[in-house]
Amino acid sequence: MASTHTGLGVELMVTGEKAGQWGDITNTNLQMLEQISGGYKVQTLNAAGAGANTTTLAVSDGSTGATLASRIIILGAVSPETISGNKIVTIPIDVETWYFVKNSTSGSYTVQFKYVSGSGGSVTWAAGDKDWKAIYAAANDGTNPDIVDLGLTTAANTQTLTNKTLTSPTIGTSILDTNGNELALLTATGSAVNEFTLANAASGAGPTLSSTGETNVDININPKGSGVLKSATAAIKIAGKETMWIPAAAMYGPTTNPADAAQVETTAIRPDLKVWDFDASTKQYTQFTVAMPKSWNESTVTYQVYWSPSTTNTGDCIFGLQGVACADNDTIDVAYGTAIEVTDAGIGTVEDQQITSESSAMTVAGSPAAGEQTYFQLYRDAADGSDTFTGESRVLGVKIFYTTDAANDA
Repeated sequence: MASTHTGLGVELMVTGEKAGQWGDITNTNLQMLEQISGGYKVQTLNAAGAGANTTTLAVSDGSTGATLASRIIILGAVSPETISGNKIVTIPIDVETWYFVKNSTSGSYTVQFKYVSGSGGSVTWAAGDKDWKAIYAAANDGTNPDIVDLGLTTAANTQTLTNKTLTSPTIGTSILDTNGNELALLTATGSAVNEFTLANAASGAGPTLSSTGETNVDININPKGSGVLKSATAAIKIAGKETMWIPAAAMYGPTTNPADAAQVETTAIRPDLKVWDFDASTKQYTQFTVAMPKSWNESTVTYQVYWSPSTTNTGDCIFGLQGVACADNDTIDVAYGTAIEVTDAGIGTVEDQQITSESSAMTVAGSPAAGEQTYFQLYRDAADGSDTFTGESRVLGVKIFYTTDAANDA
């Protein structure tokens, strides 16, 4: 019986044959096994011609050097070989082994690795895939054997992982979408202890995004620039600066030095002005009270005065506002806090709308706390020499600006 060869070309000698040749044949077999276990081979793909074509990796029985019998194969060239069509690389139907193969071609064309015949599976590098693959050639039934991509992941390649469990993966600086565009950016915080936790939900319930870690942890979502936080297309209301409108009709004159309540008709069947008239020479007052929202941060407030001039004079009018908060069981017989004043010049036209600039921060006296009633006193300091407006200033209302630090008043 004559000697035979394996699918990769290793010679199998029959007992009693090859007298005097065993040394050479054994050495060649060992060299082939070394090549099969870790050999490196470059296989150009244009040798068969330009354009789309097939390169056949043939067995070399009893001799070394065959690409087919190398563990590592570079398809193309070490310096990428330019191809001008889709390439196919085939191996014989009886080969059963595994390879590390790199697509080292240049050009937007595919490279396919397959058995020379049969309808089994194959492995294909997409046009833009120039990376390594781990490939198993499974000569299973000898008729329709499969070429299997073992899913090699390298630092450079792009790979789709399906049904894989990633336990505590470390992600660098970004997560990209399927087009390679930034989907989410990540930053690292030294000694971080708080994080997001995502939870899905059964039918009828929504998934949950939670802040976890320490006992009490906020979730911070910060729009950029003038952007706002939205749900669908609607902006979400968030804690921050709020306004409260106090019309003149909600004010009352104090017993001492009150301004004069009035209703001024402009033209019949047009808006009447419900106002408090502040004298041009005497310091007068009006008051109002509100139970500030529980969501108020109990810090400073600012304000604007809405008013209308009674004359065409353009002198300066000085307004002041002061406040004090009273808790349950507190005495209401208490002094107001320090007033903050704002100056506005007459506009020069009677019955025109005027709005002062926003005042500087005013501290409410009484160490305010959530839910307390707060008393405010508004005045015109006509006795101040810097108040030069010669007519009555008709106050239409006051807008209070305050800051919230809670989502609601629950």
